[in-house]
Amino acid sequence: MPLPTTGATRETTRNHRGLLILPVILLALAGCATPGPNHTYVAATGAAPILDLATGVSMTEAPSHLRAADDIYGIAYDPFTDHLFLRIAPGNFIRVIDRPARAIKYDFKVEGLPEGPGDLAIRSRDRHLFFVHPTKPVLVESTLFGKHVRDIPLEALQGPPAGVAYDQKLNRFLILTGGDLASVATYSLDGKRLGAVALDRNVLLTALAFDSVAREIYVPLHDESAIGVFDLKGHLLRALPIPAAHGRDHVDVGPRSFIRLF
Repeated sequence: MPLPTTGATRETTRNHRGLLILPVILLALAGCATPGPNHTYVAATGAAPILDLATGVSMTEAPSHLRAADDIYGIAYDPFTDHLFLRIAPGNFIRVIDRPARAIKYDFKVEGLPEGPGDLAIRSRDRHLFFVHPTKPVLVESTLFGKHVRDIPLEALQGPPAGVAYDQKLNRFLILTGGDLASVATYSLDGKRLGAVALDRNVLLTALAFDSVAREIYVPLHDESAIGVFDLKGHLLRALPIPAAHGRDHVDVGPRSFIRLF
């Protein structure tokens, strides 16, 4: 068989390089990212920095760029962009923080979302946001820049949820509710109740986060300055300590991706 010419060799090399580059391009276009180490983000008041708790790594901080008079209603983290989303009062606007740059990316308001307290969550595949309605058993869905998509009534819920999280793997909502024992219920994307589990520790009814890979629930604990990590049966697995002076009202969790989308 004749040996390839120099031109043919170059063409073969280019083809191999193209085959190597193509999956990376397709990965980015598909809105996917390679997960890295898991991080837990904790926010309290506007003046306090956002704490970043990573397993095996010292606690680090990210600025909220807010005034002491501002309050935070909730926090959501998108691992694909490495952005933090803060729901703010007064004014009920959303501030997006570029975590690596430690800078404000942009601010926006959400159409159809009344002012008032409530948690939020993000669906990473299309970066739609889901906000707890301040007075009704409803989630308000918006696009990444605040355009109203729909309201989602939550079946068998009597009042507004205490917290919301999104299961990125099974495409379901997790909803925190109060009562004699706080519980976490699962809901379909159309608001149908699928089940619930009671938590075996007292928690703050302010926020909920979910690790879709490890299948763990994160809720601020009531009796200690820490974030409680629960399994899917509601049993406390461990507590992540938080400096008492900081507070721990709001939390979200997610892996930091090796491939970042903008």
